[in-house]
Amino acid sequence: MRILHVVTAFPRGPEDVIVPWLVELIVRLRAAGHEVEVFTSAYRGGGNAEFRGIPVHRFRYAPARWEDLTHDEAAPDRMRRSLLYKVLPLAYVAAGMWAIRRLARRRRYDVVHVHWPVPHALFGWIARRSSGARLVSSWYGVELRWVQSSLPWLRWFVRWALRISDAVVAISSYTAGEIARFARTPVRVIPYTLGFPPTATKRVPAADGTLRILFVGRLVERKGVTHLVEAVGRLAPDLRARLSVIGDGPERVSLEAQIARDGLGDRVTLRGRVSEVELRDAYAAADVFVLPSILDARGDTEGLGVVLLEAMSYGVPVIGSDLGGITDIVRSGETGLLVPPADPAALAAALERLARGPALAARLGEAGRKHVAAAFGWPAIMAQWEECYAAAAGTRTGIATRAGAAATPPRAGAR
Repeated sequence: MRILHVVTAFPRGPEDVIVPWLVELIVRLRAAGHEVEVFTSAYRGGGNAEFRGIPVHRFRYAPARWEDLTHDEAAPDRMRRSLLYKVLPLAYVAAGMWAIRRLARRRRYDVVHVHWPVPHALFGWIARRSSGARLVSSWYGVELRWVQSSLPWLRWFVRWALRISDAVVAISSYTAGEIARFARTPVRVIPYTLGFPPTATKRVPAADGTLRILFVGRLVERKGVTHLVEAVGRLAPDLRARLSVIGDGPERVSLEAQIARDGLGDRVTLRGRVSEVELRDAYAAADVFVLPSILDARGDTEGLGVVLLEAMSYGVPVIGSDLGGITDIVRSGETGLLVPPADPAALAAALERLARGPALAARLGEAGRKHVAAAFGWPAIMAQWEECYAAAAGTRTGIATRAGAAATPPRAGAR
């Protein structure tokens, strides 16, 4: 089967840690015998035409010095900063539609898989008309929340995108529920999973008894890192808590100010972006991983939380907020702990509970590792995607045998 993935951004080189789970999915699909390619935007005048053996088709949409709407920062974050970035999306959409029309007429794909259907459903529609391909749309939730809170005039576009899709996929049961607010349509729930397998390692406590807390993610409001920093400040000194924050983003300046104001410079380290090797080492060394997501001012929150899956795959006990797609991953008291969002006191209590209960921490860590392997492992995810593509294209024969035995998808609303 010939499949084209349409994405906003794709890795420009080996050190570019962008959508690692999608890269791994495409690599595995190609290994299973499918012809899989990527259609994405150029960056500052161009970009690579191949990554890990995957053909990459990049389209130009502006002069090179302005061609940075994507990749290094989320497009909506850039769009809030200047008039130029408010206008660039129009050029992006027009150029992308023209480029994918030419590509689809030349290559004749069986399936076009559109990620971020607002606005990429337009690209999928053009490709479908140009080559007769079937259209699969993946919904992450944030685009639905943007439309609900800030762009209500685009509700018709979401309904149209859902209507023209031959298969509609949500990354969590929470996102599937959000889709239902726009239209009554069949929705598959297929979560994304690990971008890289865990490094085999035996986790050992810090020699000096330090409680090593880890956060990984973009420093944006919806991640709730400010509440995690406050929670660390509430912990008793004898716990020797140290928080390592990996990631960067617009909230970094305010977090630095908070850390300085509260005198937490010896407890909290903002590491910024790190290499894949450093990220693996950070997971392997952590005593607890926290994803303290909240509902931000735009009504946005966590669609799933792949960093939780990554941490759990290392056997690290996790704490997450009780909202969004996080509840598809963490079953409180079974595979981790859930706390109310934006509640530093509850977060501090959960951290102390794990720090003073090593048996509980070990049990949750091991249960989490097994849960990720069973429900979010690659055999299960591959089987679901191949079945989805086959159903959309109307060619079910022989698909499941290449993917391996199908596993039961995560239970909707699982806690």
